[in-house]
Amino acid sequence: MHSYTLDEVDIKILQLLQENARLTNKEIGEKLHKTSSPIFDRVKRMQEFGIIRGYIAVLDHTKIDRRTMAFTHVQLKDHSGDILESFEQEIIQFDEVVECYHMSGQYDFILRIAVSDLESYHHFLMKKLFQLKIVGSVQSTFVMKEAKRDLGYKLTVPKRAAV
Repeated sequence: MHSYTLDEVDIKILQLLQENARLTNKEIGEKLHKTSSPIFDRVKRMQEFGIIRGYIAVLDHTKIDRRTMAFTHVQLKDHSGDILESFEQEIIQFDEVVECYHMSGQYDFILRIAVSDLESYHHFLMKKLFQLKIVGSVQSTFVMKEAKRDLGYKLTVPKRAAV
């Protein structure tokens, strides 16, 4: 697939969609002084190139019984490619795991875990994470207060941004 270079209009569309993904092509067009047809074409193209990966509703985790947030660092016993891939495939199946990153440094993975309380977190560790025989060590840190949570990116028109 060819690359796609974002231009100023694309950046503005992406900024608007990050602020409110429910905007229609017509509403975006009005804000950018364009008709809805070229907006539709641009959004479709950015979806096809994987720049726009999807649309979601951002939920308040404290109002859906996910008040306890933990960052869990996981070190595996083995670091072969098959083991790393196997861990990823298994860990992403757990509903409590809302993010999973393969990391450099002392730990192999960092997980963001969202559960209702410490008892639920303990259950996740004992009945799910520790059941994976490839897990070596685990270190957990708990979120005391959420100071910032941006799901969008600050966008500028890049000099050269091929995707």
